[in-house]
Amino acid sequence: MLIKIASASLLGIDAYLVDVEVDVTAGFPGFITVGLPDAAVRESKERVRAALKNCGYKMSSKKIIINLAPADRKKEGSAFDLPIALGLLGELELFPVERLKDYLFLGELALDGRLKSGKGLLAAAVLARNRGYKGIVIPAPNEKEAALVPGIDIFALDDLTQVIRLLRNPETMTPSRFDPDCLKTDVDPGFDMNEVRGQNHVKRALEVACAGAHNVLMIGPPGGGKTMLARRLPSILPPMTFEEIIEVTGIYSASGLLRNRGAVTERPFRAPHHTISDAGLVGGGSIPKPGEVSLAHRGVLFLDELPEFKKRVLDDLRQPLEDGRVTVSRATISLTFPAEFMMVAAMNPFGPGGEGGNGSGLSPRSKYYAKISRPLLDRIDIQIEVPKVEFREMITPQNGESSKTVRRRIVSAREKQYARFADSRAMCNAHMQTREVKRYCRFGEKGRELLEMAVDRLGFSARAYTRVLKVARTIADLEGRSEIQAGDIAEAVQYRMMDKYFPK
Repeated sequence: MLIKIASASLLGIDAYLVDVEVDVTAGFPGFITVGLPDAAVRESKERVRAALKNCGYKMSSKKIIINLAPADRKKEGSAFDLPIALGLLGELELFPVERLKDYLFLGELALDGRLKSGKGLLAAAVLARNRGYKGIVIPAPNEKEAALVPGIDIFALDDLTQVIRLLRNPETMTPSRFDPDCLKTDVDPGFDMNEVRGQNHVKRALEVACAGAHNVLMIGPPGGGKTMLARRLPSILPPMTFEEIIEVTGIYSASGLLRNRGAVTERPFRAPHHTISDAGLVGGGSIPKPGEVSLAHRGVLFLDELPEFKKRVLDDLRQPLEDGRVTVSRATISLTFPAEFMMVAAMNPFGPGGEGGNGSGLSPRSKYYAKISRPLLDRIDIQIEVPKVEFREMITPQNGESSKTVRRRIVSAREKQYARFADSRAMCNAHMQTREVKRYCRFGEKGRELLEMAVDRLGFSARAYTRVLKVARTIADLEGRSEIQAGDIAEAVQYRMMDKYFPK
């Protein structure tokens, strides 16, 4: 008897349809799985065998062949346990077999028949809806993430017996519903900007950066508050839209990092260690998986001790910083992952070596900074010095503005940008292309004089010139001005004054 059950597998962060074909025929008893299964899929026969026995069902003693189609694509994971078990139970006529075609099934089986949580269920629910299935059957722990997808019935069940009950009497089972309360979020009281003492000019620079989605480099001695400031950036960034929540939740679901959260409602903050590999940062593997740049999508990627990262790893950042996505190619497959993040880096003003010139003619500071490639540095819009905090600032009772107050100004500036770029690929000022810079970054004679000085006297490159204009546009948005004024350009130029310390 041949029974076909619809299931799904992940390719990157997207799901694709897998037909689980179960053929039970006369012959020498055996359990064969074909269709390029990995070790977890091949071991499913033991989990399925034990689950059926412990749920009181008798497993066939005939020859069993499981085919996972398409057969030329490698299958990973344990989520095929449930469809394989249903194929074997279909032969026992415990439920009308024709009802199997109405649903897409995913779930790992425990030895007692319980359905255990898996990864990529949000992408599978999207696939089931797009393919026209009546519903999707998944483990109960994955209910909240799958319920984010409208237009399809989500049946999040506890065990195998409940799945059989659904197939026998579907009218007795109620599908899950989307709960908007799971998307409510607010500023985390444990990470508020008013906890940072002093550093008002740095806070201002970070407010500008968040308003326009500009990349930032903070340079200062240990203990100045660079990490503390970076960790509070998600608290002043605008709340995520529903579409952004779906995007980010899908990435975390496919990566197995969603855990018990129904959705990722706060902007991600990723802080990889400087020993990370290039595959860990941008993604990779035999079947490519998302890296830190994709896990930081719509959020913040914080690179502490920037010069300590391997040069090749830092150079890999150039594509996602420029394009907002990263492409990972292998011999048989090429996948593209979203990577629209705000990069925030931090470094000490001097390297561990301190003094010494070695005849290079470079100051100790310049030698240390030379570890950062010029193309990467040019993609950082704001470079700000973070000095040591003075004692009087440490003991002052005044903590400054709260994250909620700063966020309101940033949201207002972002709304202007959303309206400005409604018909454009850009979403924020940092993403403007050359044509948009010419159209929206207009300035007067005094502004022209300041820019001329920056290019001629400070040696700004053409790319740095453009970055200054983008930052000036954001400053004007924060102040509610339609045109850029000389003061806006002066402030934007100030944020690139660290360029002089980096070797050309």
